[in-house]
Order: sequence, then structure tokens, then C-alpha cells
Amino acid sequence: DVRSLREDSLLAQIGIVPQETILFSGTIRDNIAYGKPGASDDEIIAAAKIAQAHDFITSLPQGYATHVEERGANLSGGQKQRIAIARAIITQPPILILDDATSSVDVETETLIQDALNRSAPQRTTFVVAQRISTVLNADKILVLDKGRIVAQGRHAELIQSSPIYREIYDSQLGNGVAEEEAQA
Repeated sequence: DVRSLREDSLLAQIGIVPQETILFSGTIRDNIAYGKPGASDDEIIAAAKIAQAHDFITSLPQGYATHVEERGANLSGGQKQRIAIARAIITQPPILILDDATSSVDVETETLIQDALNRSAPQRTTFVVAQRISTVLNADKILVLDKGRIVAQGRHAELIQSSPIYREIYDSQLGNGVAEEEAQA
């Protein structure tokens, strides 16, 4: 029962990646380690690998020592999001909230991130806020919102049959049946 926990204790159990990525002036290493002051290089690299950031970071001339300009102006949206994901997961939180956290990465990278997150902490509870339906296809429970209200909930296979709103979103983003068989497989 979360009501019995102190706020600081509860917040220590949660990692959050907001929709608007916030990076600080400093190095990429510093930005990832901000989530866990005193983190070792191995911990930083492991978090970056899960977030699918390690390869692009090591391709930069200064790697993890690359300076991040204010608000991450010298990085792409997807690069910033992956660094923010690494920062959130370096603490290995039991609860992770991803608020449209992969909207600036391609679908293939998003899938790699999801798979790595699932493998790294299979017992973690993850809340995903997403507009891209491919992000939630394999979720244990999907909540469909309309005008701020929950209008349907369930797994993809259930919602595709029972929720006209979910079906409309699915059809507009993934087409009629193309990815449906993959999600059910």
C-alpha cells in the first residue's frame, strides 16, 4: 500500500523519463550518472547499452566525455531520449514510468530498447504513456484514453476486437491487419 510509504521513500523506487527530455550541461557520462551519483563506468555503460545509447556514444570523438550543450542542443531528439532512459534505469528502479520516452527514435530502436528493458529487469513494473501504438502492442494491460477518461482496457488482441477507438488508432498507424498477426504470435 503506497499510502503507508513516505514520499521520499516512494520516489526513490521510481524512475521517470519525461516526454520532454532534460539534459544538463556537462558530459554524457555526467548526464547518465546524474541518476546515480558515484556510479561506476561499468554501471554507466550497462545502462547506456540497455537504452541503446552506447553505440552512438562511442562513435562520438570523445565518447562518454563528449560535452552536452545546454538542453542537449548538440544531440538529436532520439539521442537525448536514450541518454534520459539510461539515466532513469541506472538506479534499477522497481517502477519505471516512460512518458512518450521513445517518440524520437525509430521503431526498430524502440523495439531494441523495450526488449533490453524487459531482459534487464523482468520483474519491473513499467508504465508506458505512448501515442505510437507499436510501443504498447505487447503490454500486459493497455488503457485507452479519450478526453482524459479511460474508455477501454485490456491486451492488444482484446482491444482490437472490443474498442472502436483502439481499432481506429491501430488501423491509422499500422494498417489493417499487417502487424496484428505479429502481435498475436
